[in-house]
Amino acid sequence: MTFPQWLDPYDTEPFLLFSTSHLWAISLTAVLIILMFLLRNWLRSLSPNTRRIIRITMACVMFGCESVLQLWYVYGGVWSLQTSLPLELCSLSLLLAALLLLVRSRLLHSALLFAGIAGALMAIVTPNLGYAYAHFRFIQFFAAHACIILALFYMTWVEQMRPSWKSVLGSMIFVNMAALIVYGVDVLLNANYMFLRHKPNTPSVLDMLGPYPLYILGEELLAIVIFSLMYLLIFAIPERLNNRVKRGKSSAL
Repeated sequence: MTFPQWLDPYDTEPFLLFSTSHLWAISLTAVLIILMFLLRNWLRSLSPNTRRIIRITMACVMFGCESVLQLWYVYGGVWSLQTSLPLELCSLSLLLAALLLLVRSRLLHSALLFAGIAGALMAIVTPNLGYAYAHFRFIQFFAAHACIILALFYMTWVEQMRPSWKSVLGSMIFVNMAALIVYGVDVLLNANYMFLRHKPNTPSVLDMLGPYPLYILGEELLAIVIFSLMYLLIFAIPERLNNRVKRGKSSAL
């Protein structure tokens, strides 16, 4: 079968870390996050029905990202139990974040918030990706990971599901429960989902965490630090400063 170059699963042009296209993908994701933050009050002021339409649209896009990936695997004849199931942390986060948009579960938000955002950010900065721009897989990869971040920030900034230290704990529990289940699947299928049996073949943050299996313990410690810093820097400290400013204005009046 002859494939268009942008769909060819055996395309020979490799992805280059921090290439121009990679830096553009990182920059576009950052711009979208900043725009959502700047527009959060306007989005919050929209009618409940309009916000519901936005959430459903975002969820459909996210489910679509995974669906077209699975169809591409099948179309290209590369689908396999060992590599194609949606069992990577970001694949799980994508599907569950889409579900969160639909059901608005605070428990699900707490479980996904830091794990989803941190995992997607690391994937965007150091992708385990073999295809360069403008291959379908390149576009799908960055679109899906950006959607995870945007969906979780939307639920936090617009739908006002405020995180707490319990959210850090919830994300840690989610990551470890997912890893336990996925490791069982890895052993059963002789697979390496979530890189629980060996490191990826492309450069990643795991290279800094030691050999197998020590890097898994390193991931645990890194996750606790990153989740805690995210809560402090993105939510706790800005909220405290904002409250002080409001109290200062009230006192002045």
